[in-house]
Amino acid sequence: MSANPLRVNGAGGTIHVMGGSPNPVPSFGAPPGTEEQSRPPLIPIAIGAVAVLVAIGLFVLFGRNSPSASTSPAAADPYAANLTISDVAMSTAANFAGQQVTYIEGKIKNNGNKTVNNVLLQIVFKDSLGQIVQREQQRLMVIITREPYIDTAPLSNAPLRSGQTKEFRQTFEHVSGDWNMQLPEISVVKTSTE
Repeated sequence: MSANPLRVNGAGGTIHVMGGSPNPVPSFGAPPGTEEQSRPPLIPIAIGAVAVLVAIGLFVLFGRNSPSASTSPAAADPYAANLTISDVAMSTAANFAGQQVTYIEGKIKNNGNKTVNNVLLQIVFKDSLGQIVQREQQRLMVIITREPYIDTAPLSNAPLRSGQTKEFRQTFEHVSGDWNMQLPEISVVKTSTE
């Protein structure tokens, strides 16, 4: 047998008999000498890389330029300075489902000359280091009856007239576990007047 491989073409591919080897070695696929190089599909990879870079660029651009609701101060409501919050106290109780509920109660007084029919409060809970762990905005809920149990309603149901003081109660189904157990900061974010 010669040192050159013997090539026999058949339906199953080419059989190579390597110099002196009694066992034929089957070769499937491309003919010998024209082995295809397996190259990754460059065009789809390039398109994907460009799309990822564009998405990251847009995220960085809009992330820096758009004000965050939690970090940017809200536009000051001109009538908010006329409202005074006092006698704030907190309590907790279990609701009918057995979950712990936190209540903030206090008084709000209208020192201005308009009737207020809606107030949006911002309540900020902090941790022991003074960092914000929870920030919520809620509509002011005034106490309309105390007996046989405390009932609350939005201020629009019982507007706060000039010079008048009303009791309020805000309810929290969840308060962060990192809260320092001190009274949160309460501020008037927005008002609606008549």
